[in-house]
Amino acid sequence: MKSKQLINKSINHFYTKASEETRLDKGMGLFEFERTKTLIANYLPSIPSRILDIGGGTGKYSAWLAQKGHQVHLVEPVDKHIKIALKRANKRGNKFHVHQGESRKLEFPNNFADLIILHGPLYHLQKKEDRELTVREAKRVLKNNGIALGFAINYTASTLVGLLNGLIHKKSFFEMCKEELTSGIHNPPLDFPWLLAEAYYHNPPQLKEEFLSQGFIHLNTYAVEGMAWLDKNYFANMENSERRKTLLELIQLTENDCNLLPFSPHIMISIQKKSPYEK
Repeated sequence: MKSKQLINKSINHFYTKASEETRLDKGMGLFEFERTKTLIANYLPSIPSRILDIGGGTGKYSAWLAQKGHQVHLVEPVDKHIKIALKRANKRGNKFHVHQGESRKLEFPNNFADLIILHGPLYHLQKKEDRELTVREAKRVLKNNGIALGFAINYTASTLVGLLNGLIHKKSFFEMCKEELTSGIHNPPLDFPWLLAEAYYHNPPQLKEEFLSQGFIHLNTYAVEGMAWLDKNYFANMENSERRKTLLELIQLTENDCNLLPFSPHIMISIQKKSPYEK
């Protein structure tokens, strides 16, 4: 099944123009990449293990995990990303598997994976029923006692950015923020074509409930960037060893504070699948 049948045309169009391959190599993306690896590392199973990287883009996380000795399967719907991921996988000594597909219908048997990483599905699927399918499929292919890590965009993300750079005073941008804050629905205005394509932005309690309702056990919820990125001299200070240490300590101190999670553009939830015979 081709990706054009699996994903919304606007999302495919967005990634045709945007470079997911370079996004994690610069600016906030660089920090997001390193921080995300730190969070994932907390839950890595013993080697050898099977890991599903669902919505894994061009394979940067898959390559990192494969290099550690895990058997990694990347699942991705975007043609452009699949081509780049295949090249990346074929260049490495520790290869990973690349599958064209998507989160609502995984081509894996029951109880297949030790760890599942949901990188894009939770925010690229606007409809609740589609996210429910994603969570159910993740549970189906996950082994008993296996762990899933879900990454979401915070419902406050655009608003915080808008406040920091003055975009909040643009009428169309503010209307978008109001919709995200009240319903979670993100649709980029026509005069902001560079923004992420249509998506869903979670508030932290709701993200937790979407997994609890499917019988998962909640382990923790983490701020990815935390509040550190609000430092007006963030990039310069991250280059200074002492100031970087302060910012990283701030993130670690507040990463699980439910009252402060909305200050982080991205959040990660960790959940566990328990056997139906376990309490």
